[in-house]
Amino acid sequence: MSKASHPPIARPRLAPLSPLAAALLLGACSLPTQPPGAATPGPMSAARPGTLQLCAELASRFQHPATRITAAEPVAADALKVAGQPVGAHCRVTGLMHERTSPVDGQNYAIGFEMRLPANWNGRFLYQANGGLDGILAPATGPVGGRGSLTNALQMGFAVISSDAGHTIKQLPLFGLDPQARLDYGYQAVAKLTPMAKALVAAGYGRAPDRSYFSGCSNGGRHAFVTAARLPEAYDGILAGAPGYNLPQAALAQLYAAQQFARAATDPKKLDTALTPTERQLVTRQVLARCDALDGLADGLVQDSAACQRAFDLQRDVPSCNGEQRTGQCLTTAQKTALGNVLAGARTSSGQALYSPFPADAGFAAEDWGNWKFVYSVTNRDPVAVGYVFMVPPASKDMLKDTQGYALGFDLDRDSAGIHRSDATYTESAMQFMAPPKPAELGRLRERGAKMMVWHGNSDGVFSPEASTAWYRDLQKNQANQGGRAEDFARLYLVPGMNHCGGGPATDQFNLLQPLVDWVEGGRAPEQLTAQARGAGNVGGVNAELPPGWSADRTRPLCAWPKVARYQGGNPERAESFRCE
Repeated sequence: MSKASHPPIARPRLAPLSPLAAALLLGACSLPTQPPGAATPGPMSAARPGTLQLCAELASRFQHPATRITAAEPVAADALKVAGQPVGAHCRVTGLMHERTSPVDGQNYAIGFEMRLPANWNGRFLYQANGGLDGILAPATGPVGGRGSLTNALQMGFAVISSDAGHTIKQLPLFGLDPQARLDYGYQAVAKLTPMAKALVAAGYGRAPDRSYFSGCSNGGRHAFVTAARLPEAYDGILAGAPGYNLPQAALAQLYAAQQFARAATDPKKLDTALTPTERQLVTRQVLARCDALDGLADGLVQDSAACQRAFDLQRDVPSCNGEQRTGQCLTTAQKTALGNVLAGARTSSGQALYSPFPADAGFAAEDWGNWKFVYSVTNRDPVAVGYVFMVPPASKDMLKDTQGYALGFDLDRDSAGIHRSDATYTESAMQFMAPPKPAELGRLRERGAKMMVWHGNSDGVFSPEASTAWYRDLQKNQANQGGRAEDFARLYLVPGMNHCGGGPATDQFNLLQPLVDWVEGGRAPEQLTAQARGAGNVGGVNAELPPGWSADRTRPLCAWPKVARYQGGNPERAESFRCE
């Protein structure tokens, strides 16, 4: 990005910073608490546009407790491109919060952040939450939904912040040895950054944001759930993709899956020999044979997932091999047992459930599904997350020498309780600092008029969409008990065929941020949205896993669960030929 070229930034007479910082109130424009059963509030007032007043001066002028600005620089229009699209002129600010030296591991820690303030501001602020184990300071552009989206929050005029959640990439994964780093990663970094970010917006534009939004996928979706539960006053709209809101449990399920597939692998060192791509394609074909047409059209997508789970039977519908001879056109007894156990959900030897089941869907053969089940489950993701971040006490540093050995040797009967354990050093268990408290009790969001949209791929290889539907059922029950309706402020969208946060044989390109804004500020509930495939020629990036025969720009409705997109007749490649029913 260019430092020499400056965006067109208006520079009126400077106001003192101190009164601007007073505008950081988390619950700006929130509504008074309503009694149970009261009607859902109407839309919030729309955000007002503004113009950036300060940029480089923020490095010396902005002050906030425990915060140090490390750089503030203008970025010229078109210097940054996202999905091939140029981003307008803006100010990039970087900084650190709560710098400290750990008394436990001696490492230097801080909450690193980047904030981008557009010259032409739409009056809104967005918190961009990271995935994985965090530790990466991603460009603060603000993804808006599915993979390959053609726009972003920054381009739409939002002020956007991103963060490393309190540790750097060089500190992965051993940051989990430090108790405070665990807490920052789990929930405290968001709580600390939110008021600072709003104060920084106020300093840059002369007023606080009118509306605040939160967006993330994977662990970012978990951050979104945690924020909805812990900070209900702070954000007016929350967008959560593939939310691993019970992430420690999902990580245990990954170790369980690794152990199951290891029993069917022909090479113990290569889990993918348990189910080759050809054999996974066989399973996919059989799922489609039973389920594809349940929505009225055989098109390579399972829209009616609930009906599919009743219609498809792994033991019955996938051909069994004669003996243990593998031909690619059948599965052995060991393979069916392993896959069946994984789909049924991780459990102990006594049958105690550790995580949700996974649905049968059309994305099993996709690369991302295989990576989660055969690679990440034994390498640098799930074993290290369990061992160093979620377990009390944590694993030995020597585990890094053999993560696969740790995953395959993990005793789920004996050791899974470690994610619920705390001690004098680690005073909060993983399920306390990672999971949202009472995620189905979001009455304060509803009372304020805030909205929440959740999206999840039905072929997600790590966080089960069944966990998301279970959450939504609980939310419906909770709201019904209070005389309300979950759909008045929260919606869930399942994306057929899509893997984790994108990819797979799916229409995985969509913008959910704009519909969220329209719902929060305009009162227009997102009934039926549209998703598009990323075929050849797509400027947002081509999805190489689209089946042959699909139109390069196929569109499908995104239906609010439990509704299903059903074919009504007409062009089978267009969303308008379907209706959410």
